[in-house]
Amino acid sequence: MKRIGLIGGMSWESTTLYYQLINTGIRARLGGHSSADLVLRSVDFGPVEALQRAGDWIGLDAMMAQAAQDVEAAGAEIILLCTNTMHRCADAIEAAVDIPLLHIADPLEIALAELEIETIGLLGTRYTMEQGFYRERLEAAGIEVLVPEEPDRSDVHRIIYEELVVGRVEEASRERYKEIMETLAGDGADAIVLACTEIGLLVGEGDALVPVLDTTLLHAKAAVEWALGDLEG
Repeated sequence: MKRIGLIGGMSWESTTLYYQLINTGIRARLGGHSSADLVLRSVDFGPVEALQRAGDWIGLDAMMAQAAQDVEAAGAEIILLCTNTMHRCADAIEAAVDIPLLHIADPLEIALAELEIETIGLLGTRYTMEQGFYRERLEAAGIEVLVPEEPDRSDVHRIIYEELVVGRVEEASRERYKEIMETLAGDGADAIVLACTEIGLLVGEGDALVPVLDTTLLHAKAAVEWALGDLEG
């Protein structure tokens, strides 16, 4: 089994899901008392969130690069960044280490291709919905990306930062997200992508009239498949 390196804490609410999903996946495949061989570098989300608000992505690049080096030094053979938004720092991470980064959009692109989905509704932080680092990667793969209009976009972002990252799951917010997903489907989205690792705490498959793809689930599943690649021959 290969050793997985996780960079988490952004927020730790979703990082706990990664740990659980990866270990559950390994046990399901290997049985018995098997669990994942992994290392976790969990950062303090407070300074990260402050730098995001300030637009200091150079500072965030440096922080993520250092975290990646810490994970590599601990023996990891691949890195998973347990957050969609911070994949804006993917280039800085890849430049800082000699081990690969399993980009969170890669298993998403595979899933969309398998489902023959060409148009998605993207839910995430304002940074992920509005900036090009995520949308342009998907668009380069031939996927049309729809994002909520205002005020829906602000509500999606607000609920993530004011509620989900601090462990609050509110029924009113679940209903609000369902309304927004319904609007995106009505605008032509063939699927809804949960492009924030906390959103799956609030909504999931069955909460929309179209398929819902949770990037946390897809990313963790891909990590399991990678870790066991040599065992599969």
